[in-house]
Amino acid sequence: MHGYAVQVSDESEVRTPVARVNIIDVAERARVSRATVSRSLRGLAKVAPETRQRVLDAASELSYVASLRASGPAAGSRPSVAVIVPFITRWFFSTVTAGAVDFLRIHGYDVLLYHLGSADIRDHFFERMPLDSRVDGILTLSMPLTEEHTLALRALDLPMVSVGTAVPGSPSVGIDEAAAARGAVNHLLHLKHERIGFIAGAADDPRFNFVSSEGRRRGYEQALHAAGLTVDERLVAAAPHGLEGGAAAMTQLLSRPIMPTAVFAEYDELAIGALWALRRAGLDVPGDVSIIGVDDHEMAPMLDLTTVAQSVTAQGAIAAQLLLHVLQNEAGDAASEPVVLPTRLMLRGTTSPPASARSTPHRRARRLDKGR
Repeated sequence: MHGYAVQVSDESEVRTPVARVNIIDVAERARVSRATVSRSLRGLAKVAPETRQRVLDAASELSYVASLRASGPAAGSRPSVAVIVPFITRWFFSTVTAGAVDFLRIHGYDVLLYHLGSADIRDHFFERMPLDSRVDGILTLSMPLTEEHTLALRALDLPMVSVGTAVPGSPSVGIDEAAAARGAVNHLLHLKHERIGFIAGAADDPRFNFVSSEGRRRGYEQALHAAGLTVDERLVAAAPHGLEGGAAAMTQLLSRPIMPTAVFAEYDELAIGALWALRRAGLDVPGDVSIIGVDDHEMAPMLDLTTVAQSVTAQGAIAAQLLLHVLQNEAGDAASEPVVLPTRLMLRGTTSPPASARSTPHRRARRLDKGR
């Protein structure tokens, strides 16, 4: 693919962090936003003369020196964006990344891709912080960040946009995770299910847990409570990411004394694994157990999987567009407002009413007649 580069970091870039005044300090001193500081120091329009002077005075008082990137890419070089992603091999992250990269490539930006596949790698990355003076902007894709990591990113004084998790003071793109889960569970409740199980993806390291997981568990519980039902932990199981994890979690549920009539899976790959485990156990889907997921994975239509769809590619493209607006000074101070995209229920063949609800009085009477 042309138009972007993939950067692999190495140990030669280790540096000793040096405390310095940053754009946040200048913004606080001048009582303006970071975006206004950036525009003022770059001499761009849309800043009132008195505001620009206040920013310049604050920068002078604090001995603030803007990074080389603050005034744009070096002459003759292509602008570049760092994309920080936790798991590039997983469907959601690779799809979001593709949406962002395609948009950036079309608009003439190179991409430096940083794959942080564990909490230890993530922590080491932020200790080294190899981004300063190398890129013009940053996209973080659903990265589980601590407050320390967030502060380290903000201290770079670089435009930043996040997908799936909010970084204070920066634009973000995503869905309402709890609402998506409530939509899935409410669909099962409308079908008259009451024993509704939940399959979650268990993080390999609790330090590397995702905001989406917390939101979807919360939405599951909210929907049950709103329907007057309690959460039965015997109907909840967790297993590692992916198809095998979904099968393992479903097998856990099948081994317990109480079996769900329907299962909500945190995301479609878990749902697909659960579907496989149920059919291996000789159970009918949805006759014996209904299954619903979230995402609308590319395999979901082929497997006739009911799911709550989100626009995954669009999230990457919109995040890239927001970042370019900030880089090109097209967005005002309100650019930090989160963009929440809608979800939609995709009704397919893996959900139906439970057996008890399907047994109408007429059908029960016929069975009684046959037994006489």
